[in-house]
Amino acid sequence: MPVTTRHLNGAAVDKLAERIERDVDAGFLPAAQFALALDGEIVEERVFGNAGPDTRFCLFSATKPFVASAVWRLIGAGELDPTLPVTTWFPAFGANGKDAVTLEQVMLHTSGFPAAPMGPAQWGDRATRQEKMASWRLNWEPGTRYEYHPTAAHWVLAELIETVTGEDFRDAVHALVTGPLGLPRIVGIPLDDQDDIADLRLVGEPATSDELMAAYGVPELPATEVTDDTVMRFNEPATRAVGVPGGGGFARAADVARFYQHLLHGHDDVWPADLLRDVTTNVRNRLSDPTGIPANRTLGLLLAGDDGFAHVRGFGRTVSPGTFGHNGAGGQIAWADPATGLSFAFVTSGYDRHAVRQPRRTTSLGSLAAVTPAP
Repeated sequence: MPVTTRHLNGAAVDKLAERIERDVDAGFLPAAQFALALDGEIVEERVFGNAGPDTRFCLFSATKPFVASAVWRLIGAGELDPTLPVTTWFPAFGANGKDAVTLEQVMLHTSGFPAAPMGPAQWGDRATRQEKMASWRLNWEPGTRYEYHPTAAHWVLAELIETVTGEDFRDAVHALVTGPLGLPRIVGIPLDDQDDIADLRLVGEPATSDELMAAYGVPELPATEVTDDTVMRFNEPATRAVGVPGGGGFARAADVARFYQHLLHGHDDVWPADLLRDVTTNVRNRLSDPTGIPANRTLGLLLAGDDGFAHVRGFGRTVSPGTFGHNGAGGQIAWADPATGLSFAFVTSGYDRHAVRQPRRTTSLGSLAAVTPAP
């Protein structure tokens, strides 16, 4: 990647920092970092609250592209084919009518098992995970509906990575992707390497029925597997070591921003250029979610789009339509904008339970970050 000669608008960066500091002072962000990168380099990074520059944070679903990017590498090598059924590599998965589910459907969240259970009792043992995945049942015919799969889909990806590489999926993600990119291990943090990880804190009170009605037109939001108890489990050393592939990665904001620079500019030793272009531009899932918002998903990423829903997808209101990324629960932000060459990452240890305030914060931070490159 080229050495950057570009710079940021200092006043715009200060506005971004001020917006974060406001919520630090209010107690919603006990620790946080952001990083902005151009041309392969971090050009601005700041820390807030009780964080330091080396503090790592739980990425939640911003972990997903790291795992998907290992699958991309195996696709590029011809070892995985997204058009083929998962049973091509994992025959037992076909039980209970799942034999037709393709790898592509798993990566697009259209595979039909959005809430399939996989709990702590199964996380740590591959044979137990395989047995659990085989027992899953479909909620609908694969490929006909879109509903976000918070964790289930990426357990399938982890199994395919292990089958094809012969390695533990956590080791394989680092060997295939983060290691070659010069990034630290993101998925599966050893027990003796967790001292600099920020503990998560639940902050704020849940939104009231009136607040939800005013914001979303419903008095309550659907229940999901992402509960307070689930969130706090990611403070446990054993859970951090497991490396839950759909949401258990840990990193600094600068690590995430650098990863997205590689997705912008390419890395021929990791992904073929045509494959990287596909996964960062080709929308394969335009089905609407249960709230009516089109998915706008590629093979592992979200695109902002030009349909007025970019902010709902977690990108803010000022990014270009081609901006791609994947945010995480609790306000983690990760994306790259090909129109400006900017990548942005924001991470925090404050898990805001207010379902209106937290997404509004994401929209605000993303909108402020996107305009930081100097004209």
